[in-house]
Amino acid sequence: MAHIIGIRHEDKYLMERRVAITPAHVTKLTQSGLRFIVEKSAKRIFPDTEFEAAGATLAADLSGAQVIFGVKEIPVRHFEKGKTYIFFSHVIKGQPYNMPMLKVMMENGCNLIDYEKIENEEGKRLIFFGRYAGLAGAINSLWSMGQRLLAQGIANPFSGLKQAVQYQSLQEAREAIAAVGRYISLNGLPEQLFPMTVGVTGYGNVAGGAHEILNLLPSVEISPKELLLLDKNNAARNMIYKVIFREKDLSKPIEQGATFELSHYYAHPEAYRSDFEQYIPQLSMLLNCMYWDKRYPRIVTKDFLETLYTAGEPKLKVIGDISCDPDGSIECTHKGTEIEDPVFVYNPSTRQPAMGFAGHGLLIMAVDILPSELPREASMGFGDALFPYIKAIAETDFSQPTASLPLPNPIKKALILHNGKLTPAYEYISNYL
Repeated sequence: MAHIIGIRHEDKYLMERRVAITPAHVTKLTQSGLRFIVEKSAKRIFPDTEFEAAGATLAADLSGAQVIFGVKEIPVRHFEKGKTYIFFSHVIKGQPYNMPMLKVMMENGCNLIDYEKIENEEGKRLIFFGRYAGLAGAINSLWSMGQRLLAQGIANPFSGLKQAVQYQSLQEAREAIAAVGRYISLNGLPEQLFPMTVGVTGYGNVAGGAHEILNLLPSVEISPKELLLLDKNNAARNMIYKVIFREKDLSKPIEQGATFELSHYYAHPEAYRSDFEQYIPQLSMLLNCMYWDKRYPRIVTKDFLETLYTAGEPKLKVIGDISCDPDGSIECTHKGTEIEDPVFVYNPSTRQPAMGFAGHGLLIMAVDILPSELPREASMGFGDALFPYIKAIAETDFSQPTASLPLPNPIKKALILHNGKLTPAYEYISNYL
């Protein structure tokens, strides 16, 4: 029996050009007996001809495939009875906007495997785009800094940078930022930006990607306490000061005299409040790379920004909200932005955003699909991580009982629907349907 895999054309966003399985992976898997049908796409970063050369069949739809790999959510009209779908479904929090999609999948008896829940025994994600979100987000934030300062009439060394999507490759972007770093080392920073301080929240894969870019600049890491003591008169003019903020820096217990305990924080976030506001006036740029949900305190609120701007133009110029949780940890991120229109200026007085670089307030970069600004590298890295599991998924007989499915354990943990029914670990989602 031939096992046929379908690869989707991504259609949720105009600029979504990633793919879960690249032509190089198709070549290897075809040699192991699998067959591929690739939905034709004029915008995918890997052109149709590359897939055809790798041994795939091009088609207008994926009706001939039983197992279908995508990246983002799939329109409800595309689901077919009894088929297996692997993509980022965004249903595990009961997201209301995707419950209609999940219902259709259930009605059609589909199997759903979600990349977000492919984890090892310690609960660590194994397949992700996070590093590339951090890379693209940091590139975009530095570009945004340059353009925002220009809009304010301030010449600066970042003004020649481009948005990540405008570079031909990640390497080209790296070289451009490294050149800026050499300029800063030799010539220093403008008076209005000195000393330049960049805060990074989080320390996972997203933050790791951001640090890869920041480390191309002359930088030194200081602690949050050292940030509060940083004296402009003693600071280096040709250096970027980088600060990593962890949970204990972001929140503190509400109870007077209580100490911060990480395990207690995760178990009882309602017992904590934000402790981050003391650092905000000392930052030039904030890169938000942390996980957040509504149980946790926000770190930047609209109320605080209104107070901050009452005293005049603050030091903080740009927030790169790489995590991009609308109305979330950065409350003024009212929506995820598109690659074609990536930034807005939030006016703390009117509490209204204005797209672009000009206007009174704080610039926010909040692109919702940052890895797609580095689509080739992101797809290759993602596909490499996914590769060991593809053949097992394609060859699995999903008519068997859930407990008997011969899937690798990380994949079985990510199986949300089996023949249209929520698997035991995800039955809680029924409360949101």
